[in-house]
Amino acid sequence: MNEWILPCVFLSSFLTGIVIFMLDEEQRALRTVLNLAGAFVKLALVGVVLWGVYHEQTFETRLAVLPGMDLIFRADALSVLFVTLSAVLWLLTTVYAIGYLEGSPNRSRFFGFFSLCVASTMGISLAGNLFTFFLFYEMLTLTTYPLVVHRGTERALRAGRVYAAYTLGGGAVFLIGIVWLYVLAGQVDFTQGGCVEHLGGDHRTALIAIFALLVGALGVKAALVPLHGWLPVAMVAPAPVSALLHAVAVVKAGAFGIVRVVYNVYGIDFASGLGVLGPLSALAAVTIVYGSLRALAQDELKRRLAYSTVSQLAYITLGVSIAGPVSTIAVLAHLVHQGIMKITLFFCAGNLAETLGIHCIREMDGTGRRMPWTMAAFTVAALGMIGVPPMAGFITKWFLGIGAADAGQPWVIGVLAASGLLNAAYFLPIVYAAWFKRPCAPWPDDRGRGRLETDPLLLWPAVATAFLTLAAGLFAGSDFSPLDWATLIVTREYGP
Repeated sequence: MNEWILPCVFLSSFLTGIVIFMLDEEQRALRTVLNLAGAFVKLALVGVVLWGVYHEQTFETRLAVLPGMDLIFRADALSVLFVTLSAVLWLLTTVYAIGYLEGSPNRSRFFGFFSLCVASTMGISLAGNLFTFFLFYEMLTLTTYPLVVHRGTERALRAGRVYAAYTLGGGAVFLIGIVWLYVLAGQVDFTQGGCVEHLGGDHRTALIAIFALLVGALGVKAALVPLHGWLPVAMVAPAPVSALLHAVAVVKAGAFGIVRVVYNVYGIDFASGLGVLGPLSALAAVTIVYGSLRALAQDELKRRLAYSTVSQLAYITLGVSIAGPVSTIAVLAHLVHQGIMKITLFFCAGNLAETLGIHCIREMDGTGRRMPWTMAAFTVAALGMIGVPPMAGFITKWFLGIGAADAGQPWVIGVLAASGLLNAAYFLPIVYAAWFKRPCAPWPDDRGRGRLETDPLLLWPAVATAFLTLAAGLFAGSDFSPLDWATLIVTREYGP
């Protein structure tokens, strides 16, 4: 079972997507059943893998596809963290998308690519070497492009061109780095402590250049400045796509790849010795502050959330470059914490747009009275982003600050403080306007929906992820919490 279960995790969404492509638009019930069945099957398989990895079982599938180049699926504690996040949030996003796209055209096409996108994320999560990672990383680009341009408007098509230019360009640079490294080291498997240290004496300059190529290419999807330009433009996509891009798929794939390159290709000690982590930490710090400043200037809600992602996701790169065990725990937990907080915010933004026609912050006065559950969920996630205890975001910032102090880099605490203040500056006015200001005009739909403020398929996913945001902070010390699993990864994979 340990040999075939990982391909099954991938196939549970890949085959779902292929079958959905074959359905007519009118086969709504069958499409819904397939979507939910694939999501639940994946969640069950991931649960088995999680339990096995926790008890130190080995899960690996290796297929020879080219001479000297294998396709490898492997589950370690780090991959299980990412794959579990993806499986849980895919289920919730699927429920949300079913409600959001009700009555819209091209639903079979949307859900087909939606499932293939998640399959790509599974492949990235479970990749055991750089070659496998690259294949699914590029598959992710190809499967998310149709989602970005789904609406078919001129604005959507322009966003798709920008998205393709950035991500395909980054993929080409990534391929150059991989080929160069293959010439020096052969097949590069993800290895505890890295696998290229033995090349350092003769190829130091080349390894520094390759590191720049790999991290620069991954920085496109991770939205590091100045490679972030595609992300705000891509907000023209439907809300379920925005949620997927920001919380599960594209930006997380880039950040996850940076973690893999630093820890499992170069090794943290060797990377530090090469002197590449200092520039990386500076770039991350600039991204954190720049993203927050740009978010302040946005009136369109989804664009403000997009620049917030630019800032918040850079915490992961910053923590990795600090090169300490506590900071590593913080950023691995943040992979999950940022995902559940940001998907909540995009769910809520989609609810406001679909129910009240609200797209801009200036229109949000009094929305807490008309949509209290949605705005309560938004408020919880926003407070988490700011870092208010006991939300999940507070755990990240607390441990990242401790890790910076332990590593002798107190300047990072200043960056975190500035980021927290800027987060408050662009989130608290939204919360205040929603709860304490009166609406300027009657809502487009003031009839209400009984006890529910919007379609339940739109409401309950947002409430569920808001609850997860609160629970991840309140129960951070519990077994199997994101923080507990991040601690397990650092202890098991990278040493105590």
